[in-house]
Amino acid sequence: MGNFKNLKKLLLGSALKDDQLKNEKLSRLWGLPIMASDAVSSVAYAVEEILIALLPALGIMAASFVGYVSVPIILLLLILIFSYSQIINHYPNGGGAYVVSKENFGKKASLLAATCLVIDYIMTVAVSVSSSTAAILAVYPFLEPYRIIISLVCVGLITLINLRGIGESSKIFGIPTYMFIISMVALIITGFVRYFSGALTPINYSPDQISNILNTNLSGMTLTLFLCAFSSGCSALTGVEAVSNAIPSFKEPSQKTARQVLFMLGGIIIFIFGGTSFLATFLNVVPISEKTVLSQMAYEIFGSGIMFYVLQFTTSLILLLAANTSYSGLPILLSILAKDRYMPRQFSQRGTKLSFSNGIMFIFITSSLLLIAFNADTHRLIPFYSVGVFVSFTISQFGMFIKWMRSKEPGWQYKSLINGFGALVTFVGSIVVFTTKFTHGAWALLIVTPLLMWFMSATHSHYFRFLKGISILGYNYKYKKSNSNDSFPCVVLINKMNRAALKTFDYANEITSNVTPLHISVSKSETERLQKQWKDLKIEVPLKIIYTPYRDIITPIENYINEREKELKDGQSLTVVLTRISGNGWKDKIYHNQTTFFIEQQLRKHENVATILVPYFYSKPKSKSKNKLLHK
Repeated sequence: MGNFKNLKKLLLGSALKDDQLKNEKLSRLWGLPIMASDAVSSVAYAVEEILIALLPALGIMAASFVGYVSVPIILLLLILIFSYSQIINHYPNGGGAYVVSKENFGKKASLLAATCLVIDYIMTVAVSVSSSTAAILAVYPFLEPYRIIISLVCVGLITLINLRGIGESSKIFGIPTYMFIISMVALIITGFVRYFSGALTPINYSPDQISNILNTNLSGMTLTLFLCAFSSGCSALTGVEAVSNAIPSFKEPSQKTARQVLFMLGGIIIFIFGGTSFLATFLNVVPISEKTVLSQMAYEIFGSGIMFYVLQFTTSLILLLAANTSYSGLPILLSILAKDRYMPRQFSQRGTKLSFSNGIMFIFITSSLLLIAFNADTHRLIPFYSVGVFVSFTISQFGMFIKWMRSKEPGWQYKSLINGFGALVTFVGSIVVFTTKFTHGAWALLIVTPLLMWFMSATHSHYFRFLKGISILGYNYKYKKSNSNDSFPCVVLINKMNRAALKTFDYANEITSNVTPLHISVSKSETERLQKQWKDLKIEVPLKIIYTPYRDIITPIENYINEREKELKDGQSLTVVLTRISGNGWKDKIYHNQTTFFIEQQLRKHENVATILVPYFYSKPKSKSKNKLLHK
C-alpha cells in the first residue's frame, strides 16, 4: 500500500484539498486552448475533406466550389454558437445536449443524446491519436511495426497529464494549441497580404500529379454532391459542443467564462476555416497523394522557410492534442450521468487531483481497446466519427426549439426560428453523414448505440432496486440502548443513513456497550444530512466525524484505528464492524465501490484489530415510483 501511494504521488503529484478546486478551474486564457484543440484541429483538415468529396465529380475545378460549401457551414456554426450560448445560460451544470433533451423530451431522447456524445468523445481520442501516429510514421516509416504501441503511449501520456489535474493539463496542452492557432493566423494574414499585393499565384500541378484528376467524370455540382461535401466539411464543427458540456470546469462566474470561451472559439474557427477556404479557392489547390492541402498552401505562401516547418510541426501536434477535448468534456458528462443514476456512481467522484479520474481512466481504456482492435488505422476508425456529434447537435437544437415554444420568453420567436432551422440543417447533416459512411462501418453504430442506451437504462433500474432495498423511507426504526454487559471497544463505520447501516450499528450495539459510530466525511453537505438523520432517529450514541479534505477514506480510517489501538489495555482488542451490501452478485462489483473490501484488507495488518462483516441483502422493490429514491 505504501509503495503504491509513493508511485501514485510520483506520477500524479501531491493530492489537492477540496477547497483548492477553485484553483483548478479554467480561465479564459487556458480554457480556450483546452476546448479548442478538437475544433481547431478539425478545421485543419476540413477544407481537404470538402475537396476530397468534390474531386471525383469536379476534378481540377473542385477548388472553385469550396466557397459554396464553406459558407453554409459557417452559417451553421453561427447557429450552433448561438444555440450553445443559450444552453450555457439555461443549463449551468453542464451536460449540453443531454440535459437539454432530458428537460424537453424525456428519458429516451436524453439517453440517445448522451450515448452519441460518449461515442463521439471516445472516437475523437481514437481518431486523433491514430492520425497523429500516422504523421509520425510518415516521417519515420521504420516505426510502422510499432504503430499500436506508439498510439497507446500517446494515449497514456495524455491520460497521465489529465490525471495530474485540470490546472497542469491546461498549461501543458494550451501552449501547442496556441502555437497552431498563431501559425494558422499567420498563414491566412500572409496569404491575404500576398493576394492583394498580387504576389500570390495559383498552384501549377505537374501532369503526373493531376493525371488521375483529369480522368474523372466532370458532371458538375449536384445536390447529392453538395450534401456529401457539406457533411465532410462539417468536421470543422466537431468540438463546438464541448464548452457547454464542461461549464463546471470554468472559473466563476462559470457561465460567463464559458460563453466568452465559446464566442472566442467560434471566432477562431470562422477566421481559420473561412480564410483557408478562400485561399484554397484562389490557389486552386487539390488533394494529391504525397501532400496534404494545408501543406501545399503553406508552401505556396511561406515558401520553404521556417514558418512552413513550424506549421507542419504544430499541425501534427494539434492532431494529437485534439484528443484532450474529450478529457475535458466526457468525464463531466459521465459525472452528470452518474448523479442521475445512468452510469456507475464511481464516475461522480473526484480523484486526488480533483479531476473526475474514473472518467479519465474510462477514456483511456476504451480508446486503447479501439486502437488495438482497429490497428490504430485512421481510415478504419473514421466511419464511426462525427455521426454521434451530428445527432447530438440535432437533439440539442430541436430541444431548444421546443423550450422556446413552451416558455414564450422575450425573443422566443427569433430564437425558435434560429434553433428550428439549425435542427433541420443538422438533421439533414446527420442523415447524410450516416448514409455516406454506412457501408464503410457506420452500420455498427446501429448495434453499439442501442447497447449503450440499454446499459444506461439497466444501470438506472439497478440503482432503483438498490435504493429501494436500503432506503429508510417508510422504515419504522426504533433505537434500543445497549443492554450488553461487555464493554470491549468497537468501531462501526457509517457511510450513509440506510437500513444496512442501521442493521450494522444495531448488531454492534447488541454485543458491546462501548460502540463508536465513525463517519469519514468527504462531503460537508452529505455529512450535515447524516447528522440530522442521526438526530431524528434519536440515537443516543454520538456520531464521530472525521473530515478528509483529500477524499481518501482508507487513510483517515487507518489513522483513527492506529490511535484507538494505542489506547488498548493488555489483552484487549479492537473490533471494527463493516457493512457488506449484496443483492446482484457481479453487478454489485460494477455499480458500487469496493471500499469495504479494501478497508478490511488494510485492517488485517493490525495485530490487535478484528473485523466483522455484517451482510445486508437488498430485495427487489414492488413500487415503481423512482423519483424520491433516485434523488436521495
